[in-house]
Amino acid sequence: MPRDIPVSNGKVLVCFDREYQIKDFYFPHVGQENHAGGYAFRFGIWVDGSFTWITDAGWHKELKYRPDTLVTEVLLRNEHLGLEIICNDFIDYYYDIYARSLNVKNLRDYERDVHVFFHHDYRIYGSEVGDTAFYEPYLKAVVHYKGSRYFLSCLSDGVEHYSIGSKAIGASEGTWRDAEDGYLQNTPITQGSVDSTVGKFFRIEPNGSYSFDYWICCGKTIDEVNELNGQMVAGGTASRLELTDQYWKLWVNKENFDLSPLPDWAQTLFKRSLLVVRTQIDNDGAILAANDSDIQATYKDHYSYLWPRDGALVAQALDQARYESVTQKFFTFVANIISPEGYFLHKYNPEGSVASSWHPWVRAGKYQLPIQEDETALVLWALWEHFRIHREVEFVRRLYKPLIRRAADFLVSYRDPETHLPLPSFDLWEERKGVMTFTCCTVEAGLRAAANFAKAFGDSKYHDYLEAAGQVKEAIKTHLYDRNLGRYLRGLVHPTDNTLELFPDSTVDASLYALFRFGTFTVDDPFVKSTMQAYKQYLWVQTEVGGIARYQYDYYHTQCVPSEKVPGNPWIICTLWLMMEEILSAETEQDLLESLKYLEWVKNHASPSGVLAEQVNPFNGRPLSVAPLTWSHATVVEVVMMYLRRVRELRAKRGVVYRLHKPSKEFSD
Repeated sequence: MPRDIPVSNGKVLVCFDREYQIKDFYFPHVGQENHAGGYAFRFGIWVDGSFTWITDAGWHKELKYRPDTLVTEVLLRNEHLGLEIICNDFIDYYYDIYARSLNVKNLRDYERDVHVFFHHDYRIYGSEVGDTAFYEPYLKAVVHYKGSRYFLSCLSDGVEHYSIGSKAIGASEGTWRDAEDGYLQNTPITQGSVDSTVGKFFRIEPNGSYSFDYWICCGKTIDEVNELNGQMVAGGTASRLELTDQYWKLWVNKENFDLSPLPDWAQTLFKRSLLVVRTQIDNDGAILAANDSDIQATYKDHYSYLWPRDGALVAQALDQARYESVTQKFFTFVANIISPEGYFLHKYNPEGSVASSWHPWVRAGKYQLPIQEDETALVLWALWEHFRIHREVEFVRRLYKPLIRRAADFLVSYRDPETHLPLPSFDLWEERKGVMTFTCCTVEAGLRAAANFAKAFGDSKYHDYLEAAGQVKEAIKTHLYDRNLGRYLRGLVHPTDNTLELFPDSTVDASLYALFRFGTFTVDDPFVKSTMQAYKQYLWVQTEVGGIARYQYDYYHTQCVPSEKVPGNPWIICTLWLMMEEILSAETEQDLLESLKYLEWVKNHASPSGVLAEQVNPFNGRPLSVAPLTWSHATVVEVVMMYLRRVRELRAKRGVVYRLHKPSKEFSD
């Protein structure tokens, strides 16, 4: 189930499903460790002798955010119970505290007793073995801990009603069952596989309301969480909420972009995408692909990893939007994990260790390097874009030898001596190995970026990198363009895991947008235009949903047998790649306006909160796979910035000045 409202401060990440249950709770890194592991933290209400969980029938839910913030605005209404609840969730922008402010409204004209229950189903360090939960009477709080991970839960005026017990052991389902009669047993401690439930009991006047707060402090020692709890008690949740609200408004509006060429809905989607992207980035620099643990049920693995390719593309989008303080951490992070030989492996954990992989080290009995070479190349390309935009000479100087030179030398050497094409590696979809057109374009772009850096720093390697880039470009035209088809191939691929031979693969693949995106060729190149014409013809999903599939006959998460009509599920990124081509091809602002139909398609397939999935169902448009996908939101940011810059170029041709930034006196002397 998609995660409709993630909230984070770059160290704590809490993700809610569409039923408004906490399903993922990460600390001390975004994406690592998940102390909920996809198990629900339940939220229940008792009133007038009736009990209901928020997931039960009868609840109307609206899960949204406050505008321009990472503070939620959740409406819960149950006509049968006669209650309406407004919840504001947030992770404190400064402290490692998750908090929820609640306002409970009585829809009846008589006084009532209401009991609200918060359930905690921790798997600390990702395991339910050896956890402890206890009631701390001095603080009037419930604490879960194991090793150096502590989670303290508290309520306004402290916790007075609680239950701590075993879960998933024999007949013990968990303390959430204890709440269903409206009361808790106040059991003080349990160890092993444990959960807990705390309750807030109060009376509401006729047609009145009652407000209170709930929070979880995260730390590595009992003293840390005690101190954080003291901050909440002393300062109050309301002040922390407003400070966090103001912080995110400042963050997302810091550049004061003139978004007036865009309709209001596009401006909102742009800002929401920036904020959602930030929730998926760890403060130490790792950019995670997605943090939706429900995918584990199918694959026993997840997306909470750094893929250097995805990270580079996200960083490039953020650099266009001027978030260089975030992207500097990413580039520093990848400089520390690149191999001594100059390549990146498949993917990495948020703290930098090598993550799980399905790329084999052997093929047909012979050693092979299990990499996707585009991951190395795109880091170089994105770093040059970073430098081109921000001109941070001292920052890049520190990365020149350990990252730029090392990666560029690898790209030069990892080529076929006869064709000059890159040697075979796995494709960006991680499904096949070969010499892919996408990979070749990224290698050309990475080598060109390295040449630019070498020239800037006066390094004689400039000539080697530039020559290699030129050779790769010519090799793409020579070996990857099919004159009979009149378009570029997806690549030259190994048809099976047991062969070293390469065969042409004419499958139309959305990744062919790379021909123009990274600067290898221009968008008006006739061979690029013919390839993109096939892109539109063969990849558009011919249902009421529409959108662009990854490639012809894509079976990943398929909802039917792929066909010419439904080549696969529509993907957010692939649909926006088509928008990029139309933006760059636009000759008038009317042409640009026409390209917005793709961004509007994306908006129409977002959740009510604005969260975007990886792909959508081709028949009903519902999200599929993980959500939010960082790459989806970053591509929204990328196309918006591309759109605005094209507006500037087109208006300049007419002698009209359009400035990307609005004048502002807010921070002037």
